[in-house]
Amino acid sequence: MNTNAPVVLISGCSTGIGRALATEFSVRDWRVFATARKPETIADLKASNVDIAALDVTDEKSIKACVELVVAKAGQIDILVNNAGLLLIGPLVELQSDELRHQFETNVIGLAALIREVVPYMIKKRSGKIVNMSSVSGVLPTPFAGAYCSTKAALTAFSDSLRMELAPFGVKVITVQPGGIKSNLSINADKELNRFRKTPYGPIQDFIVARAHSSQEKATPAKDFAKKLVDKLVQEKTPNLIRLGKGSKLMPFVAKLPRSFIDALISKKFGLDKLHVDRT
Repeated sequence: MNTNAPVVLISGCSTGIGRALATEFSVRDWRVFATARKPETIADLKASNVDIAALDVTDEKSIKACVELVVAKAGQIDILVNNAGLLLIGPLVELQSDELRHQFETNVIGLAALIREVVPYMIKKRSGKIVNMSSVSGVLPTPFAGAYCSTKAALTAFSDSLRMELAPFGVKVITVQPGGIKSNLSINADKELNRFRKTPYGPIQDFIVARAHSSQEKATPAKDFAKKLVDKLVQEKTPNLIRLGKGSKLMPFVAKLPRSFIDALISKKFGLDKLHVDRT
């Protein structure tokens, strides 16, 4: 192992983007710290330049222990990739408060806590990159994924402010807004969706389930996405905003169209035009 290799810490490496990024950084001879809530799920990533560590971004003790482990072993963190995330599916008025809290705790609050632990080491070096995995879903919100879209919109705003605040210390903040990337995120989001059959949205239950899987239709392979992303991240002048993958250019373009047109277009796509209110 090259002891002078740059160091990257990646959250959420059990599947999809995180796993692909760990592999891509590894083949480029970076010192990689791949993490997951259950480290046994990523044991196969272990290599001479890849360490496996436990990290639950909703647990601040876990976050602190993980960062301390990385610094103790590698002495520095050059890039932090905040990839861990959760996709919550369902009509917003039918979601419980604890579900919404968990969505924001995972996608926003946990990310902020991990950054808070890592930044002091970057400021000390006057260098480093923080890569926040947002989504084009935060640019063009859709029905039945409002909770997820809201966290991604919040993450983009969070990153914009953070970028300005950390620039004086030589720390760069990059927002990544992937389009549809092949992963297991949708499979995990598909659980317990039958509960919405007994709500006013029951007649279009199939559209709710379809929303859970919509990002996986002709999705970009995670390996291809990771290669293109790392190409940009290792550049000295990394763009502040990176959009890659299926729909990553189209969705932001559509988001600039008149709001009434967007509402009608997307409502029809997700079956909301089939819910007719009898006003007689």
